[in-house]
Amino acid sequence: MNTPLSNIETRDVETLIHPYTNLDALRTSGPFIIERGEGIYVFDSQGRKYIEGLAGLWCCSLGYGDAELVQAAKEQLEQLSYAHLFGGKSFEPAIELAEKLKAVAPHPASKILFCSSGSEANDQQIKLLWYYNNARGLPGKKKIISRKRGYHGVTLASASLTGLDVLHKDFDLPLERFIHVSCPDPYRGRRDGESESDFATRLAQELEETIQRENPDTVAGFIAEPVMAAGGVIVPPETYFDKITAVLDKYDVRFIADEVVCGFGRLGEWFGSNALEFTPDSISMAKGLSSAYLPIGAVTIDDDMYAAMLEQSKKLGAFGHGYTYSAHPVAAALACKVLEIYERRDILKHVRETAPVFAKRLKKLEEHPLVGNARSKGLIGALELVADKETKRSFAPEHMVHARATAFAQERGLIVRALPRPGDILGFCPPLIISESQIDEMFEIAEHALNDTQNWVRSENLHAR
Repeated sequence: MNTPLSNIETRDVETLIHPYTNLDALRTSGPFIIERGEGIYVFDSQGRKYIEGLAGLWCCSLGYGDAELVQAAKEQLEQLSYAHLFGGKSFEPAIELAEKLKAVAPHPASKILFCSSGSEANDQQIKLLWYYNNARGLPGKKKIISRKRGYHGVTLASASLTGLDVLHKDFDLPLERFIHVSCPDPYRGRRDGESESDFATRLAQELEETIQRENPDTVAGFIAEPVMAAGGVIVPPETYFDKITAVLDKYDVRFIADEVVCGFGRLGEWFGSNALEFTPDSISMAKGLSSAYLPIGAVTIDDDMYAAMLEQSKKLGAFGHGYTYSAHPVAAALACKVLEIYERRDILKHVRETAPVFAKRLKKLEEHPLVGNARSKGLIGALELVADKETKRSFAPEHMVHARATAFAQERGLIVRALPRPGDILGFCPPLIISESQIDEMFEIAEHALNDTQNWVRSENLHAR
């Protein structure tokens, strides 16, 4: 028998639309109300404490309630609560943040174009590619290649880049000009006896064949997360990006790195591009840029792109793009403080030192009867649950085993995420400030939750279905 919803839960279901939620089921179950956060922990409306094992949505890198960040926002609100960049206007926090981002960018960046989210950042990348090729006299060079299971946002254009069916079905997406190639998933994609290097070679060949089939004169860009996040925490095979980059260079296809999750220390370096040792033409960033304390995103602009933007602006009279909240002064000031903290507290070194503990504890769970694969890079990882470890057979989608596993984890005090299908995958992405003892605590809870899930699977005889 379902427990009646509390007053606040009723107010929620009667007023809010929740993203990535079964809205019909929510009317019965009610929402999970979080009241406050402290460090790596959040507390619900009943005062219960949880490890926030996904840093919110891969984003709260410095944890909750950091006094320095609260103070930075307060001081900027008191000095200049709003300003914009339209018509040549400017303000110090935007300038300072752009300078800081140019200094740490993984490629030679000339300028920074701000926005308010990762979706907007990738949407800007698409517009800029089209703008750029029009400026170069290549109006047919407009198609963009991304990868199946890649996640790049939810606007009409950025959702078209995303390679997950749930973002496409009944939204009439993807739009034209968007093409998807294979996911670089060694666990699911590698053939029997195929080395990681050979797998990477095959993926690069597929990319080249796709460009040739579409006609290189029509292909403008390729976008990839260094490590896929929402698509299953996919760590690409060895040599993958070297081989992909060689193909892109051959056909004058610009390489966009979606650093929205991997940027700002998640993999132990400033950006995932640094950690995986490749050089993109541009990057998209958000999330860790402000540790999610306020919405802000950005893209880097290299010299070639900037030259095209200058030419177009001269021809058209203005660069006809921008948002009301681009580089909002409070968000920009807070992001400047976040970058200062990353350096002063040596967060990147802390990630490099704790990542082996994270990887060891996660990999140990691969011994569990439910876990087919455990994978990680830096402080991001995933467990893929299977019905049969030997054959890698997944559970039937309707059983939603990963959702049940996350529910068991939450009951025990750990918030992790059931990632979008295919497969039953649990994502881990704790705040970067997590300690070794807290990593142990997190995975101890996860193991108990897996045992709870295994008992439920057995009771329902789901292995056989």
